[in-house]
Parts: sequence; C-alpha cells; structure tokens
Amino acid sequence: MTTPNQAALDFLLSRRSRPIQTLAAPAPDREALAPILTAALRSPDHGKIEPWRLMVLQDGALTRLSKLAETRGKALGLEPEKTAKGVDMFAQTPLCVAVIASPEPSDKVPEIEQILSAGAVCTALLNAALAAGWGAHWLTRWVSHDRTFVEEGLGLAPHEFVAGLIHIGTETAPPPERPRPDPARKVAWVGE
Repeated sequence: MTTPNQAALDFLLSRRSRPIQTLAAPAPDREALAPILTAALRSPDHGKIEPWRLMVLQDGALTRLSKLAETRGKALGLEPEKTAKGVDMFAQTPLCVAVIASPEPSDKVPEIEQILSAGAVCTALLNAALAAGWGAHWLTRWVSHDRTFVEEGLGLAPHEFVAGLIHIGTETAPPPERPRPDPARKVAWVGE
C-alpha cells in the first residue's frame, strides 16, 4: 500500500509562480539557498551525466547583465519595450539562478533527454524555492537566446544554452490567479 505525502501533493496542486515585479530583497543568502540548490540538483540526470550547471547571479553580476541587455537590445534593433524586459529581468530582481544546459556527447543518453533533464532542474529549483517560503519565477526572454549575450555575459560554451533564469526573492504581493489546464482536455487514457 502506498503512503501519500499529502502536504507535498497539496503544495504541488496549489503552487504558483510569483511575477518578478513582486519580488524584492532580501533574497536567500548562501545558507538559505544551499538546500534549494541541493533539491534542484536531485533532478533526473539521465545516466549520471549531469548535463547542466547552475550560476547564482547577485548584486554586481545582475547590474552588469542588465547593462549588457540594454546594449544588446539596441545593437539588435529591438523595440524599446522588448529591450526593457531584458534589462528589467536583471535590474529588478534580488537574485537569479541561471540553469545552464550543457549536453554532452553520449552513445547512451540522447541529447533531447539531457535537455529535458535541464528543464527538470528548472522546475525543481522553482518548486524548492517556493516550498522554502520564497517568491520565485522561471523566465528566459530574448536574452537567453542571444548567443552574444549568453557567451559574453554568462561565459557559456558554444554547446551550452540557458534552460531557465529562476528569480528568487521576498514576495511583496500575492500572485495573481490564472487559468489552469483542464485535465479532461489534456489527458488521454490509453488502455490498448
């Protein structure tokens, strides 16, 4: 017979991301962040390859990245509103953890499974931060897909990419409700 963890299930059934505009300082310090990062790294790693890594972005790094986003947005000729979203995601957050997908050549583990593993780290990190009582949100936006930005700003190797930017801070307002998927429309039961 199974033994349900009702508290964990209730959390997962009611969890909500917090918009980054509602996150403020303080953010978790190293001691408070350690169990959150540890929980995230327990994600399925597909053959013990661990095809991901984390970068904790704070203070001066966030300022540097917001300036780089402004420079890159202008260089790319982006609309000012789109550039501003890239700038604000670093300028208006107290802490950000970049989840870097770093797939490795493998005869046993297809690249897609390694990429999905990096996504699992993002989900686990987001949920661990929320479970620890912090506000958190997973974003990417255009900066995550701009090779110049990620190579200059985050030092990514050519085969690496940003799977997610997880913003963590103190919640200043309740998160807004939003519609959720209808299981009747999204779940197929296949018996044969």
